[in-house]
Amino acid sequence: MAAILLIGTEESLLEGLAQSLAAIGHRARIVSGVAEGVEVAALMPPLVVVVERTLAIAEPRVLHLGLAHGGAMLLYRSLPNHAEPEAALNPALQRAVLADLALPLERNRLIALVQRVEDRARATGAGRHDTPPEHRAL
Repeated sequence: MAAILLIGTEESLLEGLAQSLAAIGHRARIVSGVAEGVEVAALMPPLVVVVERTLAIAEPRVLHLGLAHGGAMLLYRSLPNHAEPEAALNPALQRAVLADLALPLERNRLIALVQRVEDRARATGAGRHDTPPEHRAL
């Protein structure tokens, strides 16, 4: 199953998402900031990165998160606060993002998107291959 990196400040929300994703076989890791996410992704590139929208807008390094081949970035925001308008995404971030979700309401959409990215990576051969070295062709 897919490795998923969850980046955000809402620990209880992310823990619930991680549990939901783990229940269907995915490996989810939670980090609290983009800088830590960049470090984690450099060691083991995730197939899907889910980033809190405000962190993604504030931290340009979000565009340097290393994804596995065929991977995707998703943004999330908590239920909208109607008192403050949402900041617009810069063009580079708009191009890098597959979807912008409102969580926890769109939890099922998140799970479906993760599955879709995993299926697409598998079908195109762009997914991670964990063939042991002794079984690799020379």
